[in-house]
Amino acid sequence: MNRSKALKCIVEQANNDDLVFPTNVAASLKIQQVLDDPDCSADTVTKLILNEPLLAARVVAIANSAAYSRGTDITNVKAAVTRLGFRTLRAVVVSIVVRQLAGTSKNKDIQRMANELWEHTAQVAALSQVIARRITRLDPDTAMFAGIVHEVGNFYLLSRAEEFPSLLEPEAPPTVTSELPEFEDTVVDLDTTEAIIGRAVIKNLHLPAAVVEALEALWFGLRAMPPETLGDTILLANELAHRHSPFDFTSEIDAELYASEIDFVVGDGTLNSILEESEEEVSSLTSALLV
Repeated sequence: MNRSKALKCIVEQANNDDLVFPTNVAASLKIQQVLDDPDCSADTVTKLILNEPLLAARVVAIANSAAYSRGTDITNVKAAVTRLGFRTLRAVVVSIVVRQLAGTSKNKDIQRMANELWEHTAQVAALSQVIARRITRLDPDTAMFAGIVHEVGNFYLLSRAEEFPSLLEPEAPPTVTSELPEFEDTVVDLDTTEAIIGRAVIKNLHLPAAVVEALEALWFGLRAMPPETLGDTILLANELAHRHSPFDFTSEIDAELYASEIDFVVGDGTLNSILEESEEEVSSLTSALLV
């Protein structure tokens, strides 16, 4: 089965609300539901986080990152919860969910692509946080959250790659043959596919409306220059990220050249000067998300 047919099959499942998620996603979603409870206490959240070692390590690492540090190191989960607050914690928990979507395959190609996709995701999330705070003047935690979930559709595809190995391959260009009607019946528009699968996944994550709107802009929108909205913020961060998605089958060299040319005036400075000033913050937050 080629990639187009595999995508068509998954799109049909998405349209029927019949997506299959790895079992380890359930525990993280439970923590997310607890965080959404207005009566939830910091002690309750701390206990739940302590039961998830990976989540506990990431919470402490992010609390000590340059973006959130206040000059003193955090050494325990409870203090990290207090420093970050529930809004940031939601983003951290969702980062675990997104990473878990790829599953625990022992296939080396799937593992490699999952790691590359997460590296790209972490960098976009960190850039989104800084761009929102320094340029678009939007809530930085919401921007980081949106950056974390912007590749949910592709993480889900990785979870199905053992069943559909062709998902790991770039789509072959169409060829003109006498069997064109059959080809048209199986081909899937990739932009539409990403949106359909992405929407089906985020429906299960119960994302805020503002984040969903930003993802729609990522799939279909045109970025304003300079950026203004949350969608603009994610689009710009995605273009500026040095680590590209392994599902981006365009030339990585061309993408890097294009990203290096992006610049505009922001107040008394420029985008590039702000990014240079914020390089430590972006690097520190990216590393914390990769823990």
